[in-house]
Amino acid sequence: MADRAALIEAFLTAAGWAGARRSLLAGDASFRRYERIERDGERAVLMDAPPPEEDVRPFINITTHLRELEFSAPAVFAEDVEAGLLLLEDLGDGTFTQALAAGVDEEVLYQSAVDVLVDLHRRPVVSAVPNDVEPYDENKLLGEAALLTEWYLPGILGDEISDLTKNEYLTVWRKVLPDIAASGETLVLRDFHADNLMWLPDRDGVARCGLLDYQDAVVGSPAYDLMSLLEDARRDLMPGLAARLLDGYFAALPDMDPDAFKKAYVILAAQRHCKVIGIFSRLAMRDGKYDYLVHIPRVWKMLEQACNTPELAALKDWLDNHIPADKRTSPTPNLRA
Repeated sequence: MADRAALIEAFLTAAGWAGARRSLLAGDASFRRYERIERDGERAVLMDAPPPEEDVRPFINITTHLRELEFSAPAVFAEDVEAGLLLLEDLGDGTFTQALAAGVDEEVLYQSAVDVLVDLHRRPVVSAVPNDVEPYDENKLLGEAALLTEWYLPGILGDEISDLTKNEYLTVWRKVLPDIAASGETLVLRDFHADNLMWLPDRDGVARCGLLDYQDAVVGSPAYDLMSLLEDARRDLMPGLAARLLDGYFAALPDMDPDAFKKAYVILAAQRHCKVIGIFSRLAMRDGKYDYLVHIPRVWKMLEQACNTPELAALKDWLDNHIPADKRTSPTPNLRA
């Protein structure tokens, strides 16, 4: 830790921020942490993403591309790729979550986020996606869905399941994932939700919605980010808002096939919810981060809703057989022991 502290000080000095005041801004579910750097009335954000667990190159690549498309991704002021250090534009404190708490109209906020997706999804895939972005392929989607059986069942419930049962679960997914392809391809920012979006009301158009935490972007279905926004693991939208935003999205993209999109949306919703339940369980069991567990009941409700569709009848059957309703809860406090 002492070596890394010295590395950070040297980085800030080289970037022209020697002696600047530093304060912890945020951590997240990864190994990254963020600090606000202040000096002579100026502010910036330090991203500390220690290798080998983290790699800042995808963040730089996606940031450059998003800014070329005139979206509000933070400018990169300085970088040390080998050390995993970036000095970024400070977009302020106004995440959507904080803006909502301050009384900003929920529909105005979420419409600004949908406007970003409409703008991005209107573009041909060749201009929407930068170089060196991986596809959101079946192996990646399966690996994420498997987090449910790898962490929630054995880690949270203490229930071991056989390899045969795990394979049955993955077989269910292999049958439905090909249906996603009909919805098309675009850049998927992947964690497009209220805690990663900034409200920048002094900017115009799509620039009013600031973007964070997109370094894991992939090439995949346009349904994914809209689903991530509207089916947030951390908060419920006001009644009727998701339906209105979906209707507006389709109206703005008349060439979109609504049926193919909706099928991909529900399949990806179920996949993401299984992944998130697994990730929140892993954060508790492996990393000692228990705050995320409170969201698991909400995610289960959204997963159950997705499974009440014909496309996911087989997944519903598997879940009902192996994780009955009375086990779809937050872990008990003795998990912390």
